Amino acid sequence: DTGHLLVRAFRTAALLWQQLDCVQAQTGTVKMTKGTTSQGPRNDKSHTLCRRCGVRSFHIQKKQCSSCGFPQAKMRRFNWSAKSKRRRTEGTGRMSFKKTLPRRFKNGFKEGTKAVSKKVSA
Repeated sequence: DTGHLLVRAFRTAALLWQQLDCVQAQTGTVKMTKGTTSQGPRNDKSHTLCRRCGVRSFHIQKKQCSSCGFPQAKMRRFNWSAKSKRRRTEGTGRMSFKKTLPRRFKNGFKEGTKAVSKKVSA
């Protein structure tokens, strides 16, 4: 019994698909879905890499980065996005100057002196 019901369901589904194909052939339009088929025509880029932040957010026609605001002098930054502020705040880069500050502060910012030998003289 269930086998016959399945066969009947498959036949009706096939008939419905055939009717849909006929309607599409008559109207000349094919319905596009939101997924894979609608991604096909998207082959032009509105954004490219930004010179300042390196993110693919520089709008080619507007000539402005939607991530950092380049070419404006001030970096784009908003309080409503704590996560984006966290990504590019102090301490996320090389910190070539600041990373040595605690050690130099501990020694009183001495420069040009030679370290005292800690070897025990016999």
